Amino acid sequence: MMKKRSKSSMKAGLPPGTLFHVGDRTTEKARISVIDYNKEELIEKVVDSVEESFEFVERPSVTWINIDGIDQIDVIEKVGKRFGIDHLVLEDIVNTNQRPKVEDYSDYIFIALKVVRSQPDSIVVTVEHLSLIIFKNCVITFQEREGDVFDPIRERLKKAGSRIRAAGSDYLAYALIDTIVDNYFIVLETVSDKSEELERETLDNIEPQTLHEIYKLKREVILLRKIAWPMREIVSYLEREDSELINESTHKFLRDLHDHVIQVSDTVETAREMLTGLQESHLSVASHKMNEVMKLLTIIATIFIPLTFIAGLYGMNFDWMPELKWPWGYPAALGLMGLIGLAMLFFFKSKKWL
Repeated sequence: MMKKRSKSSMKAGLPPGTLFHVGDRTTEKARISVIDYNKEELIEKVVDSVEESFEFVERPSVTWINIDGIDQIDVIEKVGKRFGIDHLVLEDIVNTNQRPKVEDYSDYIFIALKVVRSQPDSIVVTVEHLSLIIFKNCVITFQEREGDVFDPIRERLKKAGSRIRAAGSDYLAYALIDTIVDNYFIVLETVSDKSEELERETLDNIEPQTLHEIYKLKREVILLRKIAWPMREIVSYLEREDSELINESTHKFLRDLHDHVIQVSDTVETAREMLTGLQESHLSVASHKMNEVMKLLTIIATIFIPLTFIAGLYGMNFDWMPELKWPWGYPAALGLMGLIGLAMLFFFKSKKWL
C-alpha cells in the first residue's frame, strides 16, 4: 500500500478553512487543462495560467477544467476566489487524507473521491485523492499528479454526436465518477487473481512468505473497503438529491452507477472474507502438517522407549546378572528389541496411526 507522509499533526491548531497541503509534494508546477465543448464544437487546451482557464467558463458551453497538482496552494486559492468556493471545501481539496464525501452548496456540488490503481505483478494498491466540483455549466477536477484514468472520457468527448457532447455538466460529472468506479473493478480483478494464486500456494506448499503475502493483500482489501463504502453514500445522495445542478435525465444513469458501487462493495466484502478464510486455512494446514510431524516423532520415540529400557537394563554394571555369561545373550537381546519394535509398528498400523 502506498504510504503518504502525513502532515496532519502540523495542521493542528490552525483556523478552520486554512489551506495547508496534507500529503507528499508531487508537482513543481500545476498543470491545467481545459476541454470546452457543445454539440458542434470542442476545444482542448493546456493553459499556462489558471486565469486563462476562467475565460472558457463565460462561454455558453460545458467546460471541464482539470488541475493536476493540489499542492500548489496559490492556484487552488485563485480557483476558490473566482468561483466563490467555500474555504472549508478548499481545505478538503488539498487534504489527501480526506474521507470520500459529497456536499451540496446550492451553487455547486463538491465531491471528494479516491482513485485506486494496482501495480503490475504486485499486490500494492496506490491511492490518489481527487476532488470534483459541479457547477451549472462547468466541472472542475483537482488531482494530485499528472496522469489519470480519464482518457476514455476524453476520447468520447472528441466524438461529435456522442451522448456526452449533447449533455450538461452533470452528465460529465457522472461519466468521470463512473470511470473511477470502473477502475475499482480492474483493481479487484487483480486482487482476485492474487488471492487465487495464494490459495494454490497455501494448498501446495506452506511457506511463511505466503502468510506474509496474505496479510499484505488483506490490508489492501481493507483499504479498498474504506474507499468503497463512502462511495455508496456519495452516489446514493446524488441519485436522491433534488438539485438544479442535476437534470432528471441523469438520474437513471446515477441509479445504474449506484448498482455498480454496490457491486464493488459486495466484491470487496467477498474478497475480505475469502482472505480471512485463506489466512485461517494457511494456519490450519500449517498446524496439520506440524501435527503430522509431531505424530511421527512421537511414534518413533514410543518405539524406542522399551528398546532403551532393555539396553539400559543390560548396561548396568552388576556382577551377578542373568544372561551375562550366556553366549547367546547379545543376539537374544537384539532379537527381543527387534520383535518389540515390529510388534509396536504392527499395532500402530492396525490403529491407522501410520
